[in-house]
Amino acid sequence: MPILALETSTQWLSVAVGDAAGWATRDVEVGPGHSGRILPLVQETLAAASVTLKQLDAIAFGAGPGSFTGVRIACGAAQGLALGANLPLTPVCSLLAIAETARLKWGGENIFTVADARMREVYAAAWRYRAGAWDEVLPPMAAKPEIAAACFREAAKNDNEWSIVGDGLAAYPALAASFPWQTAQTNARPSAQAVGLLGLAAWKRGEVVTAAEATPLYVRQRVALTSAERAAGEML
Repeated sequence: MPILALETSTQWLSVAVGDAAGWATRDVEVGPGHSGRILPLVQETLAAASVTLKQLDAIAFGAGPGSFTGVRIACGAAQGLALGANLPLTPVCSLLAIAETARLKWGGENIFTVADARMREVYAAAWRYRAGAWDEVLPPMAAKPEIAAACFREAAKNDNEWSIVGDGLAAYPALAASFPWQTAQTNARPSAQAVGLLGLAAWKRGEVVTAAEATPLYVRQRVALTSAERAAGEML
């Protein structure tokens, strides 16, 4: 039951093909160049896995939050491929994919994910892994780092068994002092393999959408910068 997974919510273009038996993966740092590279990388990864598009059971994609352009590219590519091959789609929260990546690399079952959202904000969410599945403790948000940390502390209550992961921690080091974290990892990012693992589990549960129903996950509705913000080098 192979699945194709796409993740483009960051500066990385990540593609994976596989199932419980193993994964073929490709990860390339492309900056804003996702659109011209994604389909060739999909073909390369399918070939590495010895799988054709018609042999797939589903396509998973990182739905965001993340780069506005990036999440639209993953969604659009997944829709086009799904329409051509008559496949269902499984949208996966990119913040959850960070948590899954961290769990596989470093362990831990209570994870606060923070991604740099630019505009002096972070994308943040909290997740608890129990009985082989993730539960949402704090829903995805875009907020100032201190507000995100306060929302997390309220959601976590008196439970100190938490880790914080994601490049939001590198952008805002003060987050490391906001809670007695078990571990803190700055270099966790959403990978297509994590999206694929989560998407495969969702597909098995029947949690799929059609190409027409697939949408990115936006938690910040701003789609443009002011002239002053652009001049200051801000990015959405």
